[in-house]
Formats: sequence, C-alpha cells, structure tokens
Amino acid sequence: MTQGDERILITFTDTAKQHVASYLETETEELSVRVAVLDSSPLAPKYDLSLIAQDERAGDDRVFDAGGFYVVIPVDSADLLEGATVDWVESMSGSGFKVENPNLRPIGVGAPAGDLAEQVRQVIDLQINPSIAAHGGSVSLVDIRDTVVYLEMSGGCQGCGMAAATLSQGIRRILMEALPDITDIQDVTNHSAGANPYY
Repeated sequence: MTQGDERILITFTDTAKQHVASYLETETEELSVRVAVLDSSPLAPKYDLSLIAQDERAGDDRVFDAGGFYVVIPVDSADLLEGATVDWVESMSGSGFKVENPNLRPIGVGAPAGDLAEQVRQVIDLQINPSIAAHGGSVSLVDIRDTVVYLEMSGGCQGCGMAAATLSQGIRRILMEALPDITDIQDVTNHSAGANPYY
C-alpha cells in the first residue's frame, strides 16, 4: 500500500469498515475508497463512494489510511467532508453506505433557532398564515441557512397550482419587506403529495 499523506478527514464506522473490507477482498488489484461530494445542496446533499485504482488518483487528492484501506478525497470535497462519518445502514428501503456530515446538514434537521428564526415565525403567524387560512393553507418555517429561509406549505397550499404565485407574490414579498436581512426564500414542500389543493 502507498503510505497515506494526509490527516484523517472522515471516519468510517466499524460496520462500514467491514463492508469496505468485504468489497476489497473480491478485488485482485490494490484499490482505495474514493469519497466525493457530488452535490452540496442542503436540500439533498449527494455523495459518491467508489473503489479506484492507484492510477486513478489525482495529484492533489487527499489520501489517508482509514484503518485497513486508503481513502481518497478530491481536493474540492475535502473541506466539505472534514469531520464527516461514513456508516453502513440497513432499512426497509435497502442498505448501503450513508454519510453523516455536519458540514452539509440536510434541511429540516432540528428546529431553527435564533433571532432571525423567531422573527420569521412571528411574520408567518401574524401576517402570512391568517391571509392564506381562508384557502385552507398554512406555511411553516423548516430551516434557515445564513440568510436563506426554507418554508413548507401545507393544507390547501400543498399541491396547489397557485403555490408558486403565492410564494413569489405574497409570502416572499411579506417576509423580505418585514425582514430585509433575508436574501432568499426556498419552498421545500412536496407538492406532489398534496391531497386537496385549493384552486
């Protein structure tokens, strides 16, 4: 094995290590595990875990020994992956590697806190929800990242053909006029699941 030249950036759980080892046992050449960030969006971060040969490494890749195998991380993914953990999970929908990454926490993990979150909730409760309640709809705060607000529509707004207009012409205008620090508002509603949209 080629000696790793970097400090450990990510950790593999014992279960993940066992599964990597089982994959490597079936290979005839010396391979490393490449971990890369494909999409850093907090809405749905995506990762790529693959086995690569020595000649597939790039010159600026970060390489380290994870305990029995080497991990290769592209330089543009290194900062995004520092402190992450790779685990092996099994569920009803299938099994596979899962990256737990504090740098790319998915939207909606934990209730948003802080002054801006409280101000957004007040505007929603006092100005926005009363105006769309007549349509059987409501809006809730899902997350805040920096100055970007992530909202979810429910009731009559979920699946409504006018939801985009409601967001752009009503909700966005009210929130951004009331709270000028907000730079963007994203709708994270699963509109395809709306059961009783209002038209």
